[in-house]
Amino acid sequence: MQPLRRLLLDMAQERSVDALLGLIVDRLAAVADAALARIWLLEPGDICRVCPMADVCPDHAACLHLVASAGRSHQQGKDWSGLGGRFRRFPLGVHKVGLIASRAEAIEVPDLQADATWLADPDWARRERIRGFAGQPLLHRGRVLGVLGVFLRTRLDGEMLVWLRMIADHAAAAIANARAFEEIERLRARFELENVYLRDEVKAAYAFGDVVGASPALGAVLEQVDLVGPTEANVLILGESGVGKELIARAVHDRSRRRDGPMIKVNCASVPRDLFESEFFGHAKGAFTGAVRDRVGRFELAGGGTLFLDEVAEIPMDQQGKLLRVIQERTFERVGEDRSRAADVRVVAATNRDLKAEVDAGRFRPDLYYRLGVFPIVVPPLRDRPEDVPLLAAHFLRQSGRRLGVPERRLGERDVVKLTTYPWPGNVRELQNVIERAVITSRSGTLQIDLPAPPARVPSRPEASARRDLLTQAEFQELERANLREALRRAGGKISGAGGAAALLGVKPTTLTSRLKAMGIERPD
Repeated sequence: MQPLRRLLLDMAQERSVDALLGLIVDRLAAVADAALARIWLLEPGDICRVCPMADVCPDHAACLHLVASAGRSHQQGKDWSGLGGRFRRFPLGVHKVGLIASRAEAIEVPDLQADATWLADPDWARRERIRGFAGQPLLHRGRVLGVLGVFLRTRLDGEMLVWLRMIADHAAAAIANARAFEEIERLRARFELENVYLRDEVKAAYAFGDVVGASPALGAVLEQVDLVGPTEANVLILGESGVGKELIARAVHDRSRRRDGPMIKVNCASVPRDLFESEFFGHAKGAFTGAVRDRVGRFELAGGGTLFLDEVAEIPMDQQGKLLRVIQERTFERVGEDRSRAADVRVVAATNRDLKAEVDAGRFRPDLYYRLGVFPIVVPPLRDRPEDVPLLAAHFLRQSGRRLGVPERRLGERDVVKLTTYPWPGNVRELQNVIERAVITSRSGTLQIDLPAPPARVPSRPEASARRDLLTQAEFQELERANLREALRRAGGKISGAGGAAALLGVKPTTLTSRLKAMGIERPD
């Protein structure tokens, strides 16, 4: 019975239900004098309309399905591994196989020639010289899973009975385990698909949504992204605060060969000086007070992907050399460790400051600047791409409506004019905030977009802000008075309504009235 011992061990290793069932019947059919080994599993009824035993089925709800078969004909050598025929389904309680399942008890017939009443097909048994039969319920934790049946061409002896009972017990447990493993694999595959879907959803809602716009200025930026994305070159993204530098960094990552890896962001301005090395490179347990466990750094987290260094100009001068060494040598050590680790990352950095000016002023290392700025991309401010304002505004309007649970609203022509003529010192981030505020304050009525008074002058480049002429408070107030008078003149003294001064200035009529009163300005006759 060595093959049956080996069967017990092999069953425990199998993780596929189909492979397990085939293994059991094949090994049992290979035993000397075995004619046929079969397994039926209890499943919902499926072929009730055409089933040969439909007339004797008690409820058509569940029956025994033939799921595995092995053996050969004695006379013609015909293979019996097929799963069709009259006995592909057994109703519960019908014939010996159905009784085994309904009673959860074994049926053993040592000599069928002496007791042929158990046979559903006596002619088949005579032709194939079938003498013994053993049918065992497959029980797992008190529940019937199915039936194991073996037909022999010899009398069924006591030793074979013991082995079949043992095999049936192990088979039931193995089937339950294999089903559990298959369910785990199914759920794992489902979760992986959901994870991919959720990642795509997060990307679609990331920062300013997706790259929205059709202006030539934005198109030029995306052309640069397409050019540098597939390479391994470091990228430096420049632009004012709020223009969407992080979104461009993600676009670079998504167009790279590292797109399936992570994109890990570090806001360099928020990292304390004394935790810089731990944040970037990690630390070993006990490396310093408070290091109670090993910690993975951002370079390690970004392995196989992209490390995005936002506000890179804020890295302290004494720490810039450590960052440069990792970028150059592609290795690093955790704080408190001597072992070097590979830094398989692509670095994308961003800043709203003039990094070249920082180098000239001695606040940023020139060698690090040249390492990071292999391929610089300048993201234009929103005022330099007014064509994108209506598209972005409509996008944020839909986004805010879904998030706040309010009906979708559309931008009117006056809204579009108001938005496109505003200089947007806060760029796309300010536009997003304006639209969201308008959705919140206009839940039950017409969309009201309230813009702050535009600044007197807005620089065209980030670095120009440090060089522009300053206005005193008196000069600024006089400029605002002149602007209000001009608006009243163009509107013919009309404040509210279409073509009124409030509409021209992009403010509420009540707000304009208050400003005129505060500045002592009277409407012209």
